[in-house]
Amino acid sequence: MAAHRKPRQRSVGGNTARTAATIALAGAATATGFDGTAHAEPNLTPAQVKAKVDKLYQEAEVATEKYNGAKEKADAAEERLKTLRDEAARKTDKLNSARDALGSMAAAQYREGGLDPSLQLALSSDPDHYLDSAEFVDRAGTRQAASVASVREQLREIEQLRGAAHIELASLKSRQAELKRHKKTITAKLDAARRLLSQLPPEDRATDTQHASRGSSTGTTRDTLTPTTGNAPAPNSRASAAVSYAYSKLGSPYVWGATGPDAFDCSGLTQAAYRSAGISLPRTTYAQIDAGRRVSRSELQPGDLVFFYSAISHVGIYIGNGQMIHAPNPTAPVRIAPIDEMPFAGATRVV
Repeated sequence: MAAHRKPRQRSVGGNTARTAATIALAGAATATGFDGTAHAEPNLTPAQVKAKVDKLYQEAEVATEKYNGAKEKADAAEERLKTLRDEAARKTDKLNSARDALGSMAAAQYREGGLDPSLQLALSSDPDHYLDSAEFVDRAGTRQAASVASVREQLREIEQLRGAAHIELASLKSRQAELKRHKKTITAKLDAARRLLSQLPPEDRATDTQHASRGSSTGTTRDTLTPTTGNAPAPNSRASAAVSYAYSKLGSPYVWGATGPDAFDCSGLTQAAYRSAGISLPRTTYAQIDAGRRVSRSELQPGDLVFFYSAISHVGIYIGNGQMIHAPNPTAPVRIAPIDEMPFAGATRVV
């Protein structure tokens, strides 16, 4: 029987080093599971890895905007709950004063020869039950009837406030649970992107994503654009102020959920820019696109908000000459970039 020889193993070195790195990248990409598959993917080039990272960042941004929307609603629910509780506390104080007045009236009656049964009931531990008794109104005098009717109305108002507060509390808890879900999604996407990027050779990691490399290839720098006009006239002082603010934030870090003044996500930057100009914008991209008049790409002027992706999950502020300022993703700070680096979805003129 012929002996079977083990095939000779080739050493990995020289020109084959990148092949080994690519295989490692493929394994890392599969390990992230962002495609939802368990099978091994084909060998990935650095460009393919970056494309997958870009997709992860875009998915994380979708989740970020959902988080921002849920947080906005949670904050509103919390504020309504606080208002309801404050109002209930004020009405309770007023109710206590009214009951004290009834107590004084009862004390006077007692000194004069006995306590009216109606006041006994009004001052009982369950006055609401008593106040539903028609017999009381017949026995009470005019002043007493008016006082007790006021107490009854206050009790009902307080109960209504407590019921509304209970509903708001349930809404707040639901929003908080939603926040946790979106935060978990965002964190998972960003962690997967970081794992993929960590497998790239240092020279490929230097340019964070295809967004960054495209933006830097334009040669546009802070020195080539004026802060207020971006080499194109702003249509009015508020648009100019918003562009100027965005320009002043170049280099600020991207942090999901942040609205400034030192860090931003994409919609947080545009909201802060227009807030500096005295205009209140909604928190999320999908709400901001409806915050003004829609304009076509050919009509763009500095200060217009430009939106990207079919889910309206990214926004920047237009500065003229096909350029925008935006907060790209966690690997890139607030920067100038061409608007054609992402799928254009629409634009809105706020002022």
